[in-house]
Amino acid sequence: MKAAEYAGLAETARSASESREFRALERNCASLAANKDWLAGAGDNDQAMPASRPVDHVHAEEEQILKCLGTAVIMRWTTLPRKVQRELFEDAGSIGDLLQTTELKGQIARFLHRHKDDAQKSAHRG
Repeated sequence: MKAAEYAGLAETARSASESREFRALERNCASLAANKDWLAGAGDNDQAMPASRPVDHVHAEEEQILKCLGTAVIMRWTTLPRKVQRELFEDAGSIGDLLQTTELKGQIARFLHRHKDDAQKSAHRG
């Protein structure tokens, strides 16, 4: 199990920051595994998705919700406490493959820098 691998890496991490990153990856993998287990069991019980809502529609709907939530976070980014900003940044940067974490964090940092004034601009317009 990938979560156990990340837990082991967190125990032998060279720094507190690296340990936090591995713990975040551990939590993400455990959550993904739980979701996968739930999805695998959903077809066997009452929790199965109704036939009237095809999987593609659900994925598109969830993708739209995630986009809206992400946009809302970016619009309020500068008003969030630094601790929350760091936690969100670390969580977002740790989603995905471990080898891509550094690249993803760089992309996120550049995005946040480019859009750091967007919230202030929209607040002045409203």
